[in-house]
Amino acid sequence: MSESWLNKVNWTHDGLVPVVVQEAGTGQMLMFAWMDREALRLTEETGHAVYWSRSRKKLWHKGEESGHVQLVKEIRLDCDEDVLLLTVEQIGGIACHTGRHSCFFQKLENRQWISDQPVLKDPEEIYRHE
Repeated sequence: MSESWLNKVNWTHDGLVPVVVQEAGTGQMLMFAWMDREALRLTEETGHAVYWSRSRKKLWHKGEESGHVQLVKEIRLDCDEDVLLLTVEQIGGIACHTGRHSCFFQKLENRQWISDQPVLKDPEEIYRHE
């Protein structure tokens, strides 16, 4: 099957595209990440979110350590063809490595950042390394 659909994306000079991740059903923004061509191809092929980790310089299968995988319901490309929107079902209800539902848990109030989401699970419990 042709992968010419990947050529429609306006990739950055380093071969990445920003990805906004939204929860199916609630519409809540869960997280922001990056994808390279392989990550997008694998996401489309498997139905599970795969990202590119800029810090680790490798593919990152969401939930590979935590079990909090994202089942992809829809992939959209914006009008400039340089940003993706993934609509996902967040398994386990935790998208953030801090143990919160969403990575966007800090809200600006009176010039101060306030955390308005509880930690649902201690990250030490999520990311146990044996």
